[in-house]
Amino acid sequence: MDIESYRNYCLSKKGVTESIPFSKLPDVLVFKVMGKMFTATDLTTFNSFSIKCVPETIEDLRAEHMAMQEPSYFSKKHWSNVIVDGSIPDSLLFEWLDISYNLVVAKLTKKERLALEQEIN
Repeated sequence: MDIESYRNYCLSKKGVTESIPFSKLPDVLVFKVMGKMFTATDLTTFNSFSIKCVPETIEDLRAEHMAMQEPSYFSKKHWSNVIVDGSIPDSLLFEWLDISYNLVVAKLTKKERLALEQEIN
């Protein structure tokens, strides 16, 4: 996976916006759905990206995939940092992005989910 395929995939999802919201981290690109973050990466290196994960499966995934590691800045119970080193197939990386997106969508308010459903991508 490269930065362009990552970015295009994230932006193809309904209700997604991209931004660089951290003034002290000007190279961190964040993708949000309805204003809630579901993934982030370093624009200049794209050597990893962070995703939300199902807390009950996160430790098993880290044990199975060396490229999935505890995050530096996020809760290690809910987030993982995925190293982009070619050891994980792109199809699985896209699946994990889907899971992250869906976890955030599931936590939206009813009003936010309704607005998301009505949005045209």
